[in-house]
Amino acid sequence: MRWSKEKIWEWYNGRPWLRGCNYMSADCANRVDQWQSLGFEERFETTEEELKLMRETGYNTVRLILEYVVWREEHDGFMERFERYISLCDKYGMSCMIVLANDCMPPKTPEWKPPYVGEQTYDWGYHGGKKRSQHGKHNEPAPHFYLDDPETRADYLKMVREIVTKYKDDPRIVIWDVFNEPGNSLRDPLSLPLLKEMFETVRACKPSQPLTCATWRVRGDGAPVSEIEQYALDHSDIISFHYYGDYKGHIKLIRRLKKEGRPLLNTEWLGRIFGNDVFSVFPLFYLERIGCYNWGFVAGKYQTYEPWEGTWQDYMSGANTDVDFTKWFHDLYRPNHRPYDPREIALIKEFCDLADEEYEAR
Repeated sequence: MRWSKEKIWEWYNGRPWLRGCNYMSADCANRVDQWQSLGFEERFETTEEELKLMRETGYNTVRLILEYVVWREEHDGFMERFERYISLCDKYGMSCMIVLANDCMPPKTPEWKPPYVGEQTYDWGYHGGKKRSQHGKHNEPAPHFYLDDPETRADYLKMVREIVTKYKDDPRIVIWDVFNEPGNSLRDPLSLPLLKEMFETVRACKPSQPLTCATWRVRGDGAPVSEIEQYALDHSDIISFHYYGDYKGHIKLIRRLKKEGRPLLNTEWLGRIFGNDVFSVFPLFYLERIGCYNWGFVAGKYQTYEPWEGTWQDYMSGANTDVDFTKWFHDLYRPNHRPYDPREIALIKEFCDLADEEYEAR
């Protein structure tokens, strides 16, 4: 059963302001690299160094996306590595939001192949490290690697039940993010029943942590909400959203989402090329006490400092020329752990310190 508004507000007000990032270490080409055995020990050392930097920055939480193919192919090792990962996060003061499913799928082209365990390739100069990725243009609904097929869907849900059941009372897990951007990749009608099944599956495990599923197209201009995102709003204990627009757009969207009467989290932000920057948006999150997870931390193989491929395509076609390509898109630190902009880090630290002082003074 969905948490009452009273219960979720009591939960939210009983902890420090949540602020962190969507996390993958800089030496990961993708999420298979993040979780698989090949090269894990070296990447785990990188993760520890980056978590130290994250703590120094003032963050206290990370958002992590699971990778089913690693669970399937290396089950016991995956479960051991997952435990080590969240334990290391806890060591450095980071709670974990765990994302259980994801609709950001690449179009199926002749070059397409599903994720695989083993040596991972990547292309330089492309957001996500791939010339052809989910960040390009979709002309038709993209297939989901696993959830579209009944047989693999049953196995996928087995993974969900195993992980949620094992960690349903673990304080290191702060929130379960049931489904990342359901309906993305032109999948709205395909994914609505999957979203419902995911919520039902996770609820049946009776976790002590709240559930959420972010809206990612809702705006503050009064436009109708899609059926799949309305379902996410109606079934989330805590309301989360993704938004890479500017300060003015954030104000309107926050005004709209406050009508839900629940705490708010922005679980994907920081798009400097669109005017979504640290200097305007992070103080807003602090002021409104909206939990926030920017995308990326240290720039690396996944290259999320580069624009989406679709942004380049829109610009070249003249569909959207209001983009500042002189700036990084995401990420806060350079590969040598120097800040992208030291003023950003100083501002983040300042408002994190203020939030902690206020929490301790309660």
